[in-house]
Amino acid sequence: MNIFSLLQRLSSFQIIVLSFAFLIGTGTLLLMTPWATQNGQGAALLTACFTAVSASCVTGLTVVDTATYWSSFGQLVILLLIQVGGLGVVTMAVAITVGMGQHVSLMQRSTMQDAISAQQIGGIVRMLRFVLKFTAGTELLGACLLWPHFARDYGWLQGIWMAIFHSVSAFCNAGFDLMSSRGGGSLMAYAGDPLVNLTIMGLIVAGGLGFLTWADFSVNRLHWRKWTFQTRIILLMTALLVAVPALLFFTQEPISGWQALFQSVTTRTAGFNTMDIETLSEGSRCIMIILMLTGGAPGSTAGGIKTTTAFALFMTMVSVLRMRGDVECQSRRIPTETVRHALAIFVMYLFLFFGASIAIGYLDRAPMIDAMVEVSSALGTVGLSIGLTEKLSPLSQIMLMFLMYFGRVGALTMIYALHKRKKAVPCRLPEGRLTVG
Repeated sequence: MNIFSLLQRLSSFQIIVLSFAFLIGTGTLLLMTPWATQNGQGAALLTACFTAVSASCVTGLTVVDTATYWSSFGQLVILLLIQVGGLGVVTMAVAITVGMGQHVSLMQRSTMQDAISAQQIGGIVRMLRFVLKFTAGTELLGACLLWPHFARDYGWLQGIWMAIFHSVSAFCNAGFDLMSSRGGGSLMAYAGDPLVNLTIMGLIVAGGLGFLTWADFSVNRLHWRKWTFQTRIILLMTALLVAVPALLFFTQEPISGWQALFQSVTTRTAGFNTMDIETLSEGSRCIMIILMLTGGAPGSTAGGIKTTTAFALFMTMVSVLRMRGDVECQSRRIPTETVRHALAIFVMYLFLFFGASIAIGYLDRAPMIDAMVEVSSALGTVGLSIGLTEKLSPLSQIMLMFLMYFGRVGALTMIYALHKRKKAVPCRLPEGRLTVG
């Protein structure tokens, strides 16, 4: 059986799961080559694999310093993994097919639809072209805005590389940086720089809103009444999840307004920081955990349970409190299947979050709040760390790798990949009465 016959037997969800595994394997092999490290000896298997998983799953957790450990070739490999992982392996594969002028098969269109969470298969190639143009344009704009500041500090040639790397990393919500100790750790050296702050935050939000949201904008512009129901919910949740945590960070911690706003934006999806998060209080760390687990919008470069999932769960609670039979919002009814999916995703994330936190706390004798921060960062593909990841045992690091992979692929994708859809049985079992609450 050749590879094409095998692919035809796989569902689109199985192809998505395997494509990320293939990307991680390829990245691991490249990072183990002698050209990938500064010392010319190549990285150890665990180090290379962890970095490849983190980059491919656009997380940003690291076990070595990206700027000083990896060579220019190694950093280029990481950048390519971030770009391909952010857009999706399937998206890039279909883009190559279109670029070569070949016909896009129905299987490729269906897989592409599932990869970007499109609601219909019609116009999927046109959507692909929009995704590529929007990504290239946004990342180029971000690099142009960052270059003058990085050129001032690192020289014009190195500044170009720094600007491109951080623009791609920010748009893809990866959180990898090349600052090392010179930058004070991540972007702490630019905590008071409005342009760098606004550019990075803008790139993070742009990647986290999702391509479907931007496609809606491109068609309907600022005519908000014409926006889809999903677009309006994503914008509402994004605004709330930026403004409220920023206010809480500002009132709880001795930090500037820029730092509070940046931390609110980056915590939910990206992984950069302009302040030392190891000094945050436990209350602020709990806020971080909630934001990291929530994540960005569906069909975006962000991870987490997604803002729409959190909204569906919240409105379900509201409907129960109001004694309503349906979950309703803005003159719309949220389908029961959507609510069931949201509940399943939420419960899965809770099991993984608490299970991994307890396991890491036990294996490495780490404080539970610290373990919870690292686990939520991996599961939400965020990348913020309080300095615990590189100190963990190999078994704990492997757990974090699985969480990053799960968080990037997505809960529903993983479920559908393991179980092919079956036809509904034309009968229903008798009800079993169960008292809850």
